[in-house]
Amino acid sequence: MGIMSVMFALKHLVPDEERNAVRDHALVVPLTLFVAVLCLCLLIGHLLEENRWVNESIVAIFVGCIAGAIILLISKGKSSHILTFDEELFFIYLLPPIIFNAGFQVKKKRFFHNFFTIMLFGVIGVFISASIITCGSWWLFPKLNFLDLTVRDYLALGTIFSSTDTVCTLQVLSQDDTPLLYSLVFGEGVVNDATSVVLFNAVQKIDVSKLDSRTLRVVGDFLYLFSTSTALGVVAGLITAYILKALSFGRHSSVREISMMMLMAYLSYMLAELFELSGILTVFFCGISMSHYAWHNVTEISRITTRHVFATMSFIAETFIFLYVGMDALDMSKWRMTKLGIVNLMGIYSGLIFLILLGRAAFVFPLSALANYMNRRSEETPSITFKHQIIIWWAGLMRGAVSIALAFKQFTYSGVTSDPINATMITNTIIVVLFTTLVFGCLTKPLIRYLLPHHATRATTSYEEETTEPVEDMNLPLLSFEESAATNISRAKESLSMLIESPVYTIHYYWRKFDDAYMRPIFGGPRANNSDC
Repeated sequence: MGIMSVMFALKHLVPDEERNAVRDHALVVPLTLFVAVLCLCLLIGHLLEENRWVNESIVAIFVGCIAGAIILLISKGKSSHILTFDEELFFIYLLPPIIFNAGFQVKKKRFFHNFFTIMLFGVIGVFISASIITCGSWWLFPKLNFLDLTVRDYLALGTIFSSTDTVCTLQVLSQDDTPLLYSLVFGEGVVNDATSVVLFNAVQKIDVSKLDSRTLRVVGDFLYLFSTSTALGVVAGLITAYILKALSFGRHSSVREISMMMLMAYLSYMLAELFELSGILTVFFCGISMSHYAWHNVTEISRITTRHVFATMSFIAETFIFLYVGMDALDMSKWRMTKLGIVNLMGIYSGLIFLILLGRAAFVFPLSALANYMNRRSEETPSITFKHQIIIWWAGLMRGAVSIALAFKQFTYSGVTSDPINATMITNTIIVVLFTTLVFGCLTKPLIRYLLPHHATRATTSYEEETTEPVEDMNLPLLSFEESAATNISRAKESLSMLIESPVYTIHYYWRKFDDAYMRPIFGGPRANNSDC
């Protein structure tokens, strides 16, 4: 009886193994093809490195379109994909290394010196842009016979198309030649993505059946998510720095140091998602904290390795996303679902692109004027010239990975949709991303070279020189028991006067003094004033 049972089990085991082998083979083939296409993107991108018109993002989209066309022909029009897009895959695996590397590589001194302007563009600007796109779409779409979108869809639409992609511009700008401009474009790009995702998640929680004064809670929820997510990222970075300094992992293995930094960064992101916070903000500020403290507690070989490893992971993730966008542009199933005529579709595409242009201009120029007014007494922070404002406006016109991911999250389920309205919105997003990346992206290099000729870039701003310390000896803004009350009061008055005249510089200077005196002795890092903090 026992032998018969074993034979019966073996009889059913073989088919299962064969089915598993077939299933595994079906997974290996598309992954192999996709990796091969990724390698092709790197090769073509390298060959076109000096080209005036293209960059890595444009190359990835073109290669994706070509690969999608070939697959479409082989499958006889059934599919253009090698892999199926899953928005959760993007948010869990692809986005964290991109945002973490942005925080890890950022020039912290320049970022925080322009923190006020960056927050104006990245936070207030998103609200202004999202409002214009939402209202404009609400007015335009019904006139083009595109109906049946819900209130939440329109609100989500504003956040989807307010998310910028500044990769094209950053590949042209130089941190050494135009440090102020690079800092503003880079900083706004990261904060913009984080704000868009946080605002998108807040929109999902709105009860559209009860649009009353309680809707104002969206702003409160946004501020709560922004502050708590930032705090979680900073705490995660400080814990990592303290562990690396206290336990001295490098004495035994540099691999453990690198692994600790990578895993703690990813843990901070997952904890933020677990607590329904913004993982983007958390992992970004975790990257800033780690590069400021933890990076100085590891061995020299670990410092070099982490810079390259994090940048490599980010680069591969970005190429993966743009490659998929190129393939998805030829997804015939979504195009067939669209019931609108070509004239109405062209009206929708043109309207969305116009709203993006208008929404961008509506906050870049006024907020630049406000930032210049606030920094008018600060000699250390140069003003944003009109040419700089044009480049900042142009840099945010491209739409990319975050817009695609948010659109899929709003209008599909695991990348698939059977609703004509949702399919139309996906194709709208893809067309806008393709047009802005290819057209605006191709014109980025010529525009910047025209506005900022190479021979004049170093003369346009003196900010590339490190700001000099003031002549007077400024003590910490803390009371000293070793000095008289009159001295303490006099110092407090001087500090208050400096804070009013030059708030950004004063706060930054006092933070460096506090950092050198209290933070770095505990969490690590050089105490020299020439560090890039």
